[in-house]
Amino acid sequence: MSRIFTKIKCGGSRCLNMGLAFLLALPAFLLPCSALGEEVVDLGDWSREKIERLLADAGRIPELGRKIEFISAAFLETPYLADTLIGSAETAEVFVLRLDGVDCFTLLDYVEALRRTSDFAGFKEALRRIRYREERVDFLSRNHFFSNWGEAGSAHLRDVTALVGEEVVRRVEKQLNRKKDGALYLPGYPVKKREISYIPPEAVDESVVARLRSGDYVGIYSPRPGLDVSHCGIVVKREGKVFLRHASSRSPLQKVADEELTSYLGGKKGLIVYRPVEADEKRPSAALSSPTPFVNDVPSRYAFFLRISSALHLDIFDQPG
Repeated sequence: MSRIFTKIKCGGSRCLNMGLAFLLALPAFLLPCSALGEEVVDLGDWSREKIERLLADAGRIPELGRKIEFISAAFLETPYLADTLIGSAETAEVFVLRLDGVDCFTLLDYVEALRRTSDFAGFKEALRRIRYREERVDFLSRNHFFSNWGEAGSAHLRDVTALVGEEVVRRVEKQLNRKKDGALYLPGYPVKKREISYIPPEAVDESVVARLRSGDYVGIYSPRPGLDVSHCGIVVKREGKVFLRHASSRSPLQKVADEELTSYLGGKKGLIVYRPVEADEKRPSAALSSPTPFVNDVPSRYAFFLRISSALHLDIFDQPG
C-alpha cells in the first residue's frame, strides 16, 4: 500500500476524500452479481411479444396438462444447450433466462414458469420462484435436484409417483449430492437426506403408462448414490401414443424433441412423476429489485463463468438424455 500512496500527490483533504469515496464504493465491487440485481437474458428467436402471445393463447386452455403440452410445444426444435446457468460455491450466482437453448432441466423451469403466469414480467418472477427457494438468487438456494424442484413447487406440483405406480412403487433413502466415495457432485452444496419414491424399470408397463397424463413432469430415476434422477422431461399424450418431450443431448437429436416413452425407457429406466395442480398465487412475494438486464447479450465478464461453472443442473446427471 505504501508504494501506491507514494505515487499520489495531492492535498491532504483531497486524498482523504478520495480514500473515503473508494471505501464507500468498495462494497459494490465485493457484492455478488445477484446482490446487485444483475441478470442475463437471451431470448434467442423469441421476443416479449411472442411470449405474451403464447401466454394469451395458453390462457384459453383450462386443463393444466394440456396447457403444459401447448406451451412446451413452442420449444420443439430448440437446440440443446448445456452450461447456461451461472453460479457455484466460488462464483456469484446470476439470474439467467436463456431461450436460445435449453437442457432437460431448464426446459422444465421455463415451461412451468410460463404456465404459472400471463405476461413477460410474471414469467421472470415465476422463474425465480421455481428455480430458487424463497426467490433468493443464490447457489445454495438453487433447486439443483429434481426432487428439490418438486418439493419447492409443492403448492403447484404433486408427487404422484405412488398414484401412478400403485403397488409396484419402491422407496429408497438417498443422501443427495454425496457420491459413493463420499465426494460431492456439487462442491459447496450441502448433502440432503431424502426418501425417494420411484417406479422401477421392470414395472413401467402399459398400465403404469396409461395412468400418466399429458403435462406430467417425469424424472428418469437414477440408482447411483447421491442422485435422484439422471434426466427429465414432460409427458405428452396424443393419437393414442405416449411421448417424452425433452431436451436431448444425444446425437443426432441435440434438441427438444418428442420420443415414444416406452421406446426411450427401453425397460431399463424407472420414473419419478410430478403432476401440475392449481394453486393460490395470491401469496405475498418477496420484493424484487429492478435488475439490470443484458438482453440478447452475455456480458464478456460472464462468458468465462459460462464456460467454467461447475454448478449446473446437467453436471449432476449421470447419462445423456
